[in-house]
Amino acid sequence: MGDSDDLDPDALLEDLDREAVREALVAWYETDHRSFPWRETTDPYRVLVSEVMSQQTQLSRVVDAYEAFVETWPTVEALAAADRSAVVAFWTDQRLGYNSRARYLHEAAGQVVEEFDGAFPETPDELQALMGVGPYTANAVASFAFDAGDAVVDTNVERVLYRVFPAVREADDPPYEALANALMPAGESRVWNNAIMELGGVACQKTPRCDEAGCPWRTWCHAYETGDFTAPDVPTQPAFEGSRRQFRGRAVRALGEHDALALDDLGPKIRVDYAPEGDHGREWLRGLLSDLADDGLVEVASRDGETVARLRA
Repeated sequence: MGDSDDLDPDALLEDLDREAVREALVAWYETDHRSFPWRETTDPYRVLVSEVMSQQTQLSRVVDAYEAFVETWPTVEALAAADRSAVVAFWTDQRLGYNSRARYLHEAAGQVVEEFDGAFPETPDELQALMGVGPYTANAVASFAFDAGDAVVDTNVERVLYRVFPAVREADDPPYEALANALMPAGESRVWNNAIMELGGVACQKTPRCDEAGCPWRTWCHAYETGDFTAPDVPTQPAFEGSRRQFRGRAVRALGEHDALALDDLGPKIRVDYAPEGDHGREWLRGLLSDLADDGLVEVASRDGETVARLRA
């Protein structure tokens, strides 16, 4: 098996009619696709909110949370001016994953207002200056808000490329991004990235729906030709119930409802089996609060001989 350096995307696509492949995918997408509110806007603030919310969260759950969020804080200026604890509490109530994402989103809004005079940076490199915005999110915002990004490669896109091109599945380290960029028509990142992500999410799912969804790439697809629909391994998200994420969320929510709480007052609000000297007692809770403090969400201090926690303002 070769590594990614052995695979030249242009060589891999040499015998492919790229124009026909591109036209087929875009026509399929524009004929019919799932409707999401963030697909109806080019506002970079709203695109950023949707991208951060979508990290490891099913899109069906994101829609309601997204609409409630932008109704509460409709502009980047509104979010920047919001109380951070309110933003974190919203994130917790909506079960949107790690609360640090809410803090980073709030801080990024402040950066846009204070450092960029309210105007979002437009390129992937510039967008990475914002707190919590890594290469993937920066590229997605550049693509969907400004039509100025590279190919967006998520697990859906990887699965499509893996199935269409036999050389990809044979590589030790498949060059997904290079191949996706070689396929994408120049200057059309918005429609192309929406289209190929939709292909992976609707037609080329874990259990494929090639004919039912009218996959536009059946003519060129190795998996469709051979019936071998294996896919690259995808890490599974840990169960939420009983997880550390759940207890972190409960801690933030409880502290959001009180000015400050001592350990033995906070503990029972997080888990019913809290016992000060038990396995899930003060030491366990100190560790949980330490994690939250490292994320900048919580302050822990000593007051009258007791350890007391509060949300960081």
